Amino acid sequence: MSESRQAKTIADVLADARSRIDRVEAADVAGELAAGAVLVDIRPAAQRAEEGEAAGALVIERNVLEWRCDPASDARIAPAVDHDVRWIILCSQGYTSSLAAAALQDLGLHRATDVVGGYEALAPHLD
Repeated sequence: MSESRQAKTIADVLADARSRIDRVEAADVAGELAAGAVLVDIRPAAQRAEEGEAAGALVIERNVLEWRCDPASDARIAPAVDHDVRWIILCSQGYTSSLAAAALQDLGLHRATDVVGGYEALAPHLD
């Protein structure tokens, strides 16, 4: 294959990721959490400090997300009990979180998703 046929843009990669996930609207996050979903904030510390914290979210920075959520990983966190966990990934605007949710789905975490609009959309719905 030629290099031009293999190349994708980030817009292509994002579109592919989003085609595989059922994204959650910010207004629906509280209901998802009440039903047992786990909200994971992947924003770096500096971004959380500037924008604000998402109360009740687990903070797992993007570079270790797959290891913490994979139930087969020695580095998993307590909520990573099986592949049926509903992981809701949160970033600042909902771009990186879409890529992260798709990566979790690649591990078989089939219920992984993200928040449309990210923290910016969710902030008005937080207590």
